[in-house]
Amino acid sequence: MATSMCINRLNNLQVNRTCERNTLIRRCIYLSVVGYRNRAGTQGTQDAQVHVPVDRLTVCYSRSSGPGGQHVNKVSTKAEVRFHVNTADWIAEDVRQKILDKNRTRINKAGELLVTSERSRSQQRNLGDCMEKISDIMADASEKPYEPTAEEMELRESKLDKRNKERLKQKKMLSTIKQSRREGFD
Repeated sequence: MATSMCINRLNNLQVNRTCERNTLIRRCIYLSVVGYRNRAGTQGTQDAQVHVPVDRLTVCYSRSSGPGGQHVNKVSTKAEVRFHVNTADWIAEDVRQKILDKNRTRINKAGELLVTSERSRSQQRNLGDCMEKISDIMADASEKPYEPTAEEMELRESKLDKRNKERLKQKKMLSTIKQSRREGFD
């Protein structure tokens, strides 16, 4: 929600106010990276908010593919955001390793995480989309694995014991049926 408000404000600014626009871009990037989606899909807050320094990101714009007529041929709207994962000291070491493991296809030979977006016909919307993708990647990597409680472990073990007892009971019944069939033929 905050990202879309930033993008709407960006589109309303005039081009000659570049300083204010750059400040707003940085704020927009920060808001989109700080917020993350938890498992339920709602906005949540992280224990340690991540701030991605804008000067460490490399942002490139190129011509977008797909339909769009003349607009596609003359405007560079596709956004590419990349940063070097191994030197990203604002990310914890274990999160960096998980990013490297989970996103092998997005990391080039130089070790840069490459995120692209060409959903919209606007550079700023595509940049916001890239930032959301980066924040999702970081949120997925920083997620802690689920650890069951002692009660859940006891319940799981009791269910397993119950299933084993039932399996053995069925096996004994089938064995006695087969034994009774065998005795009549001898």
